[in-house]
Amino acid sequence: MMKEHAHKIRVGISSCLLGEEVRFDGGHKSNAYIRKTLSHYFEFVPFCPEVESGMSIPRPTIQLRYTDRGVRCVGVKDHSIDVTDQLLGCAEQQRHWLSGLCGYILKKDSPSCGMTRVKIYREDHADRVGTGIFAQFVKDNFPLMPMEEEGRLGDPRLRENFIQRVYVMYRWKLLCAEPITPSRLTIFHSQHKLIAMSHDQNEARELGRLAASAVKGNAQEIAGQYGTDLMRCLKKTASRGNHVNVLQHIQGYLKKSLDADDKAELTETIERYRLGLLPLIVPITLLRHHFRRQPDPFIGQSYYMSPYPEELTVLNEI
Repeated sequence: MMKEHAHKIRVGISSCLLGEEVRFDGGHKSNAYIRKTLSHYFEFVPFCPEVESGMSIPRPTIQLRYTDRGVRCVGVKDHSIDVTDQLLGCAEQQRHWLSGLCGYILKKDSPSCGMTRVKIYREDHADRVGTGIFAQFVKDNFPLMPMEEEGRLGDPRLRENFIQRVYVMYRWKLLCAEPITPSRLTIFHSQHKLIAMSHDQNEARELGRLAASAVKGNAQEIAGQYGTDLMRCLKKTASRGNHVNVLQHIQGYLKKSLDADDKAELTETIERYRLGLLPLIVPITLLRHHFRRQPDPFIGQSYYMSPYPEELTVLNEI
C-alpha cells in the first residue's frame, strides 16, 4: 500500500537551506536534517526569491517595515530602497512549478521567506508578527500546500505534522490527476479517516459526511471542498488524546480475535502511551503485529499506522 515511498516527492525549499551560498552576505544556512534525511524522500526544488528577483550576492540587507503604503520590504540602511514589488513580481512568475509541489520548507526570520514571526519594524521597534513577502504569496495562492520553517522542524510534533501532510498532499494530487468519482473519493477518505481523527474528531466526522454526499453529478465540486477541509484539519497538530482515541478505535477491530492476555497487553500499552511513558510507535507496532496475524480490510487500507517511510522515525519521538 505504501508504493509512493519508492518515489521522491517534490517539495520546494529556500536554497540556502541546501547549502547554496545565496544569503545577503554570500553565505548559506545548510540544514543537516534536511540534506541528510529528508532529501532521501523529498525531491527538493531550491529557490531564493531575493536572488531570482535580481538582487546581487552579496547585497544590502532588507527588512519588513510599516509604511504609509502598508508593510513593505525595504533596505535596512536605506528605507527608500523598496523591493516589495520586485519580490512579488518574481513570485508571480513561479506559479508553474509551485503548483506541482506537495510542500515547502522556508528559511525562518527571512523578510522574503519567513513563514511566521518575522520582524516588522516601526522606527526602531520590531514586532514579530510578520510573514515574508514570498512566503505570503505562496500561502495566499496555494493555501492547501503544507508549509514549514526549518527551525520549527526541530520540534518532533511539528516535524511529524509537516511530513504527514506532505505525504497526504502527494496522495491527494495523485487522486486529482484523474477524474474523481464518488467511489474513488470514498476510498481516499477511508484510507485517511483515522489520520484525520487523530487531528480533530469533529472535523473527521464532517469529512466523512462530505465524502458520502458525493454523487456522479457533484463529485468534482465535493472533492474540491473535501481537499480544502482535509488539509485544514491536518494543519492542526495531532494531540496525544486524539491518538489514544484512534488507537482504542483500532483496538476495537481486534476484540474478537485477541485472547485475554493480548487484550490486556494492548490496553496497557495504549495507557502507557497516554501517560507519556511510551512513544506512539510502541502501540502502533503492537497493533501492526496483531493485524498481520488477523488482517482487517479497513485497517489494511488505512495509512494511519504507516503514514510515511519508517526510516523517518518520527513516531519514535511523539
